[in-house]
Amino acid sequence: MTVWADVINYVRVRYEVLEDANDWLRFRVGTDGGRTQQVAVHYLPDADGAPCAEISSPVGWADKLDLRRLLELAGASPVGGAAVVDGVALIKHTVPLASLHLEEEFGRPLRSVVARADALEHELTRSDEF
Repeated sequence: MTVWADVINYVRVRYEVLEDANDWLRFRVGTDGGRTQQVAVHYLPDADGAPCAEISSPVGWADKLDLRRLLELAGASPVGGAAVVDGVALIKHTVPLASLHLEEEFGRPLRSVVARADALEHELTRSDEF
């Protein structure tokens, strides 16, 4: 059974960790064209109390984006959904931790969320702020 410590170690070995707390990490991932993308992973239980990891990556400041367009573009992706948290538009995805194979069921969605958020940030803001 994979535990939260395994997720933390997976991230620490592969990425530049920017912030680290008991139940979340914020880190930077390199993307195509020399761009980078910030990512946060939060430990949280689902509605039944089972452990989950929420992966989120910012697209841009919500008040500077066409949010309708963001929702349309995010809806075309099989991984993640769009949200606004503290004024930042994000792409988010949640994975269960109880029987998780780290590379396939955490690493792959992590890379998908990062790629999608970075592509949307580039398309909607023409910047690499996050």
